[in-house]
Amino acid sequence: LQRMLSMAVEVDRSPTCSSRKIADDIFPFILNIPLRSQREALLNTMESQLLRCRLLELLFQHSCDVPTTSSMSLDKILYFLSHSSVLPQFQDETATWQRWDEMLQYLSLLLMSYQTFPLAEHLRSSLSDRLDLIVQKAKPRLQDSDDISQLDIHMKMNDFINRMQEALGEPLPPQIQEKLFMLQ
Repeated sequence: LQRMLSMAVEVDRSPTCSSRKIADDIFPFILNIPLRSQREALLNTMESQLLRCRLLELLFQHSCDVPTTSSMSLDKILYFLSHSSVLPQFQDETATWQRWDEMLQYLSLLLMSYQTFPLAEHLRSSLSDRLDLIVQKAKPRLQDSDDISQLDIHMKMNDFINRMQEALGEPLPPQIQEKLFMLQ
């Protein structure tokens, strides 16, 4: 399945458009996956970083009270950090801290997926154009919204930690503290 999805992203002249179309089609199915382990298996084994990034973007858009229309960027990831909530569809009998843990896992995965394709922007180009870019050793172009400061990150992380501690009403478990450190 993952290989087929990856190939489906690549067959179009615009992998970005393909990944959007495919993600829009399969996103409702992801919302219906009952177990965290199954959701993570699907997202962690995804071969197309572009498709994984788009699916995670949709997941976080879905969890925001006020979705943003900006394009994917580091600034948008910080927006998700500030405005996302634990997805209600995923709230089963798991403890609250585990739902926050899952959200942190997906934020980290989104950041890793995003860093793979804009910093190696060739993934946004068609396969034939990508070879030319690699041969030319073309430098990737960063977006203006990728220029974020350490202060922005620090403030958003502190707000997120405070929001999480307020929701949990107890000290953060070591697993969450570790994920917060890695995300920052």
